[in-house]
Amino acid sequence: MAEVIDSHRCFGGEQRRYRHHAESLGCDMVFSVFLPPQAADGPVPVLYYLSGLTCTDENFVAKAGAQQYAAEHGIAVVAPDTSPRGDDVPDDPEGSWDFGLGAGFYVNATQAPWNTHYRMYDYVVDELPALVNTLLPVDGQRAGITGHSMGGHGALTIGLRNPSRFRSVSAFSPICSPANCPWGHKALGNYLGADTAAWLEHDACHLIQQTEERLPILIDQGGNDGFLVEQLKPELLLKAATNAGYPVTLRVQAGYDHSYFFVASFIGEHLAFHAANLSS
Repeated sequence: MAEVIDSHRCFGGEQRRYRHHAESLGCDMVFSVFLPPQAADGPVPVLYYLSGLTCTDENFVAKAGAQQYAAEHGIAVVAPDTSPRGDDVPDDPEGSWDFGLGAGFYVNATQAPWNTHYRMYDYVVDELPALVNTLLPVDGQRAGITGHSMGGHGALTIGLRNPSRFRSVSAFSPICSPANCPWGHKALGNYLGADTAAWLEHDACHLIQQTEERLPILIDQGGNDGFLVEQLKPELLLKAATNAGYPVTLRVQAGYDHSYFFVASFIGEHLAFHAANLSS
């Protein structure tokens, strides 16, 4: 099942950390969860937070300041790791930080040697929620998803592909079109192979034009983000959404960068956004 490896009282609720064996990834995984005080009285809505390149579950837990707002709104927040881990899990042979360990990109790899362990899409969509719904007092029918950078890409693509699973989607500085940026070319090319048609199933700009569902989407982007022009490309997503008639709220926050100082500045508004959409 899962074992608690860390626990702290926090804003009247509890911040926990779990370890379990993930069948979809073929390794042990760690995830964090904040249970608000309202969970003591019955199941609460749940928000999944996906972190970015080089991160683990701990970056968000320690730096974003989400617990205060999650406690106010009565929402559980689940933060998985960003990739499979372990001695048998392959890493970037060049030791780069933007691929391999810490950079699972929330896809199911089809290419060797990555396809044995790198199945983060299945883990986030199926295995982890099934475990959380069984283990914790959450209402899996009232779930939202959010994330930062690579995790923002994961939140957008997973939400768009699974509108029956999630009621709301938000993102901080997401990689909006991995099929059109260097980070995406490297990750998708290695995980999925040279056929770029397969990449589009994990590209929010493509997916937003394919779905008939209209989930509420909120995106915040820092105006002084050093990755904005080359890697993130929110203008492509806004253009695709406009062409598809898909309403997206995209806010460019002047002066903010790509860091967790930016995430912490607007995480309260994102929790309120999800709370409004998960309230019933």
